[in-house]
Amino acid sequence: MSILVIGSTGTIGSLVVQGLAKQGAKVSAMVRQVGKASLPPGVQGIAGDLTDVATLRKAMAGVRTLFLLNALSADELTQALQALNVAREVGIQRIVYLSVINADQYPDVPHFASKHTVERMIEQLQLPATILRPAYFMQNDIAIQPVIEAYGVFPMPIGSKGVAMVDARDIADIAVAELLRRDRTAEPLPALTLDVAGNEVFTGETAAAVWSQALGRQIHYGGNDVNAFEAQLIQNQVPAWMAYDLRLMMNRIQQVGQIPAEGAVQQLEQILGHPMRRYQAFVAERVRKA
Repeated sequence: MSILVIGSTGTIGSLVVQGLAKQGAKVSAMVRQVGKASLPPGVQGIAGDLTDVATLRKAMAGVRTLFLLNALSADELTQALQALNVAREVGIQRIVYLSVINADQYPDVPHFASKHTVERMIEQLQLPATILRPAYFMQNDIAIQPVIEAYGVFPMPIGSKGVAMVDARDIADIAVAELLRRDRTAEPLPALTLDVAGNEVFTGETAAAVWSQALGRQIHYGGNDVNAFEAQLIQNQVPAWMAYDLRLMMNRIQQVGQIPAEGAVQQLEQILGHPMRRYQAFVAERVRKA
């Protein structure tokens, strides 16, 4: 029996695989093509595709515990529902699913609405799962660091409601802890939902101020123009459907923010055994690496 990680090569999934391997867990990583992905020693690559039920059945055979992460895609909902239905079919009773914070408050954003539907499936079918609901990844800002440094502008239009940014390393560490907690019990555990967020809330202006401090010069917030944000994504070769999805997400972030439930951060820190990483430390680290 093993832990299967689906979404094993991305920012979060690769960290989850590494974390499980370091803990001595028996880990399998579902990949599109065995041999191409760089996996830690002892981790078995298994070929599979979320759009191909036959390969899902093969990948999940003999699996005890499942980590499910769906990358942003036009058919994300179908992929997730197929994966969870196959998991039920083969008898997997220990699941960690990566959703998104406040999914129920973003009904017009395709990938948020997809994740909310998956959450409802888990709830209504009483699947023994932990739902992790992360806020805005600090690592999103790696892609915009060149713009910040070259033009003195923080370009993410996150608005003024507030976003409790979270480090991807904390998300992965919490996922590893939950996977091991479920995997090591004799009987399936009750469902659990965790908002995974940092302990500070940032606006566009305050995020820009963090970069100003780290760089030692003034960084301005680029403003709330989601039309320009979408156009820039398309100019950078992001598919039009994805650019529009992300534009809708930013528009909703400006309206409702991304704020965790009361007490959520304290619960996360109990799981981790240390404080959540801070955005200021993340930015300082990025500046040192530049």
